[in-house]
Amino acid sequence: MTDNYDVIIAGAGPAGGQAARDLASRGYDVCVLETESRDEFPSRSNKSTAGTFPSTMASFNIPDDVVMHFTDDVILESPNHHYRRHQPGAVLEFADFKNWLVEESEADGAEYRFDARVSKPIMEGGEIVGVRYNGDEEVYGDIVIDATGPSAPLAKALDVCNLRREKQAIGIEYEFEGMNLDPDGYADLTDTMMLRLDHDMAPGGYSWIFHTGEDTAKVGVCYIQNDGHRTNAKSGFTIDDYLQYWVDTDPRFEGAERIAGKQHRGSAHIQLPDRMSTDNFMAIGDTVPTVDPLWGEGIDKCMRSGRAAAVTADRTLMHTNRDTSASELAIYDQLWRERVAPKVKNRLFMTEMLYRASNERYDALLKDLHRFSEEELDAANGGNPLAMFRMLKLEDLSILASTARDWFSN
Repeated sequence: MTDNYDVIIAGAGPAGGQAARDLASRGYDVCVLETESRDEFPSRSNKSTAGTFPSTMASFNIPDDVVMHFTDDVILESPNHHYRRHQPGAVLEFADFKNWLVEESEADGAEYRFDARVSKPIMEGGEIVGVRYNGDEEVYGDIVIDATGPSAPLAKALDVCNLRREKQAIGIEYEFEGMNLDPDGYADLTDTMMLRLDHDMAPGGYSWIFHTGEDTAKVGVCYIQNDGHRTNAKSGFTIDDYLQYWVDTDPRFEGAERIAGKQHRGSAHIQLPDRMSTDNFMAIGDTVPTVDPLWGEGIDKCMRSGRAAAVTADRTLMHTNRDTSASELAIYDQLWRERVAPKVKNRLFMTEMLYRASNERYDALLKDLHRFSEEELDAANGGNPLAMFRMLKLEDLSILASTARDWFSN
């Protein structure tokens, strides 16, 4: 091991692993610092539903052997209605997927240091030049990338990101066997990924069932402590209580059993990001708010942010006179907005409106979805203002006004 690298990456999640994979394949000296031990990785950070789509699988050459189950459809549920759309997908085994990223980047020469807890940046002349970890150990690099997720020790120290507690989404997921995926009165969830909008189960958020083969499924709840949560929350309930309440009251869980050791917890911030880079530094993945603001998809967004950072690093490091100044690395911020999360401001506004709506409005929304073409729905989901406006009803004006008021007051 040396102590000087082209690029240092803190965190071996989907963003950090993909950045390491891209940079190592280009021949750069890359060092990845990961908090977990090699033998246990990724036990504590195994916190994703890991649902993704063929476009992601193809874009990043993800192999089939890290897939738990391929799905055919996506289903949206409200308390009394559902909407089905044909959309092939894949539910990944997240631990296998993360280890695959490590193996791929190591095969191209990336060095991983496990049991390496990053604590703070090493500064010279007001700029980051390296990373301190495990107390007093140090490593230096021309570019440092923070991919540690919401803990963000480097990004916070450099005042690059401002992760706001009130915008933090928390989630919990179990894996079950013995599920009844097609009981009377409910949509058939065989070979589907289902998202449910229902404040009774997830006030201010959503819940999900992702079929993982035979009679097994990933089941979870996620919410932000927003107005929707405050209005609909059950007194004294924790996120664990909501998931257990759903399991106790939904016939799809009758006779089902939790699979031992398959419990995942996680968090992400749903907010507009601040700047994402500065001199010699970029923040990627959930270190900045990268998760899809509407449906919570994170793997594709994180990997795209890792790739955008790798493209930016390659652009600055390939020249003999390396210029890794803030002005040069700002191309990453531009790529993030163009390729990782286009129209993110519109989509985030739509998300905040959605989670303020009532269960009755959710029922009406899902009934209305059948009136729109797939092209119109894609445009609305993509943040097209006119397509979003066409989906509004008169009673949504109060939600629109309150959301706008909160936006402009922050």
